Amino acid sequence: MNGVKYEQLLVSNLNNKDKKIDLESFKYKSIFLSSIVPDEENARFLPAVLIEDEHANLFVTRKITKKQLVDTYLAEDKVIIGKSCIINCLKYGSKEWKKANQTIESIIELGNNIAISELIQAPTVYPLEDGKYKVLTGHRRFFALVYANGYGSAAQFKLYNNKPLLAKVKQFQENASREDLPQYGKLAAFLNAMSEINTLNTARVRVGLKRLTIKETATNLGISMGAFDNYNVLTRYPCILEAYESGLSNSFVKTKKIVLDAENEYKISQDKTTLNITDRKKINQEIELRLSNSQQAPAKTKPFKVRPIKSSSTVKKLLTSNIMELKTGIDWKNIDWDDHLSVSNVLTTVIEYLEDTK
Repeated sequence: MNGVKYEQLLVSNLNNKDKKIDLESFKYKSIFLSSIVPDEENARFLPAVLIEDEHANLFVTRKITKKQLVDTYLAEDKVIIGKSCIINCLKYGSKEWKKANQTIESIIELGNNIAISELIQAPTVYPLEDGKYKVLTGHRRFFALVYANGYGSAAQFKLYNNKPLLAKVKQFQENASREDLPQYGKLAAFLNAMSEINTLNTARVRVGLKRLTIKETATNLGISMGAFDNYNVLTRYPCILEAYESGLSNSFVKTKKIVLDAENEYKISQDKTTLNITDRKKINQEIELRLSNSQQAPAKTKPFKVRPIKSSSTVKKLLTSNIMELKTGIDWKNIDWDDHLSVSNVLTTVIEYLEDTK
């Protein structure tokens, strides 16, 4: 829905005195997971392809390959999700691949919990025109249900009669209340929600109502005034959202201090009380530099070096034998396991022994 049509819809509902804009009818209903689609515009969206239970079982039992699944479902640069099966097909090592891995870990953990106990909070959905349903809130829970029970299973959902007018606000309310969700998702959800609030304010003015106050806006978002101020500061400059998307782990409080310090120091140095677009671009550059300096580079872990293995039989022996009982001449009790070179040499000795004793 484009901006003009959305604003007109809000105006129509605001003119309806008997209808509150933030109260939509809903019911709880058991729905087949195969009839539900994720919301690609959601800040928590994972580029997923949901696969049939039969194909998931074939992959888990190693009767089809990852490549066959990718070809069948056109899943390149996406994440394949099925019963007991999640495969990250995004470009290996990329920013998107790493971010997807974090989400995958949480989906597997939640899916394993669902397999032994019921889901306490049902995901929310709304109907589409083609007889399917779209996820409004609870994308991670929806994917976990597919992982735990299969794409062909059914589950309980909170079903709205229609798409809520303030859908992004509802999504933010859930993101903001969850401590375990990544900061990037929360900030992106806030920006989406504020876009809806701004359109709502424009519609309110058109029908002769006042714009929502800051306190009313915070209440609509389901957060305190202090939290609202934090989100406003943290979404003021694009580099902050970009930094969190790239893996920044700073707390919101720490990042907010960096932003306010950079702003105050700039105002003092330039003898300014208000900032224009040029000023904000310069401050954005300064904040970007400070954020990169605030992140300590993680210590690099040395890789173990293993010589190439010539045959599959050697691999089989390595994986199925108790190599510590073999007569390799290695003094296992006196190995320094923290010495990467020593451990690499031990691995080389074991492989050479296995290849010489075919």
